[in-house]
Amino acid sequence: MRQLLFNLIISFLLLILTSGCQQEKTTDLLRISGQTMGTTWSVAMLPSSDGTDVAALKQRLQKRLDQINSLMSTYDPESELSRFNNHLSTDWFAISEETAQVIELSQAISGLTDGAFDISVGPLVELWGFGATERGETIPSEGQINKLLARVGYEKIQLRREPPAVNKQIPGLRIDLSAVAKGYAVDVLAEILELQDVNNYLLEIGGELQIAGHRGDGTPWQIAIERPVEDTREVAAIFPLTDTGLATSGNYRNFYMEDGQRYSHTIDPVSGKPIRHKLASVTVLDQSSARADALATALMVMGEEKGRELCEKNHIAAYFLIHEKEAMTVYASPALLKFVEEVEEVEE
Repeated sequence: MRQLLFNLIISFLLLILTSGCQQEKTTDLLRISGQTMGTTWSVAMLPSSDGTDVAALKQRLQKRLDQINSLMSTYDPESELSRFNNHLSTDWFAISEETAQVIELSQAISGLTDGAFDISVGPLVELWGFGATERGETIPSEGQINKLLARVGYEKIQLRREPPAVNKQIPGLRIDLSAVAKGYAVDVLAEILELQDVNNYLLEIGGELQIAGHRGDGTPWQIAIERPVEDTREVAAIFPLTDTGLATSGNYRNFYMEDGQRYSHTIDPVSGKPIRHKLASVTVLDQSSARADALATALMVMGEEKGRELCEKNHIAAYFLIHEKEAMTVYASPALLKFVEEVEEVEE
């Protein structure tokens, strides 16, 4: 589960994000929201210089989200992605340019992270009881894990761009874009806002963000990162941000206990098992929300040591919250410290 708390209240449209935060002093923010991809979307914005037709803009954004969902949903049996997953042949399967773009980005992140991010990991997520099917009565056996690992792996997916098409090297392979599609949709909606001359906004889909310009009082948007505490909502740090995408991944809410062992919903595509390191949450800043979305998931799988190495080698702006016995430690990558002039740490 990914969730952020913000240092502003922009009415009930962002209530899930603003619970317990300080009230926004300005009153000239326009607000719209809706539902998509099994979650909610919302925008807080300053109107354009020519005025903004809020109803027309909301309709346009919702229509665009519906189009993306019709391509990339794994719950809609008629979506483009579902039809590919049910296509058992290893022949090329024609796809839209948009789906091709998201798969291409996903494959690039998979290569960068040595498979820590993998859009074919869905069957393993289901096996461990974190998908749409009900969890089994026992922990998966090594045999069950190995059987599914045989049909998981980003290298078993081939993408063609002209014309756009994808194929699977084994018939049982399935693709799930849920760890990147919301970020992609955020990027698409941001482009629409910019075309409408809306340049100051906070756009969110299921916790993935695109931030531009400033708030009504002329200051940067104040984005608060949630402390990874299981039974409450607390703020760990506040970032003043503008003109960036942001995504957070964590393993501290969606898990279960079995025989004293904690099993997280974050599955390592290489081992086929839930992660077991000390990293509690990762926040990534990137101009592309889709890339931030995928990188946050990958870093969460990699853990604090390998994740730190990746960030420093590839100039990734990331913020780690790490469990250290009873305390919580922080790692801010050099790229993040260059990007965010001031990070306000909140005392426990």
